[in-house]
Amino acid sequence: MSSTDGSGHRARLRQRLFEGGPDALLEHELVEYLLALALPRRDTKPLAKKLIRDFGGFGPLLAADPEAIARVGEISEGAVAALKIAQASALRLLQSQAEDRPVLGSWQALLDYLQADMAHHAIERVRVLYLNSKNVLIRNELLSEGSVDEAAVYVREVIRRALDYRATALILVHNHPSGDPQPSAQDIKLTRDIVDAGRHLKIAVHDHVIIGARGHSSMRALGLI
Repeated sequence: MSSTDGSGHRARLRQRLFEGGPDALLEHELVEYLLALALPRRDTKPLAKKLIRDFGGFGPLLAADPEAIARVGEISEGAVAALKIAQASALRLLQSQAEDRPVLGSWQALLDYLQADMAHHAIERVRVLYLNSKNVLIRNELLSEGSVDEAAVYVREVIRRALDYRATALILVHNHPSGDPQPSAQDIKLTRDIVDAGRHLKIAVHDHVIIGARGHSSMRALGLI
């Protein structure tokens, strides 16, 4: 594709985006346009399709480690940064929609943020959402990062931080890199241990949400806590 043809193609993508909004472009076209911001003289359509294919989808690509994207795509840091700033902007928008209002009243907004943030990570991460007496989020903390299939979570640490933040409730969240969001026996035991520890200090555990590429599960909804 010549630079003239490329400019015309990108102008058409831009016009479709302006007129039709976010749904007007296909996933590979979004990636193509992002890459073109850093690689203006290159036909980025084949590269966009390759990256989505090699990482297993649009979400996994944006969530991937920057070094891995650069290596697989053979592209510069600037091109990688274009993808990562898109991810950061999307997460910031979703996070803002769940902040400054009661979490239990904006549950879907919270789930959308957690799904986008955690579903495609290759290692297990544990977050704890600490809430005040009005169930408004006061702290969203990445507590632990583990191996591909486990993360070390210490009951005492979860409760100690709740006391530090003067939280009256919390929500546990972690991802399953396998993609299956169903809780394991270890997940259930850990949750019940934290529930028991919090009860004595009047710290409620509202839920333990498990995020996977194939959806999420709520231990509260499953009747496990």
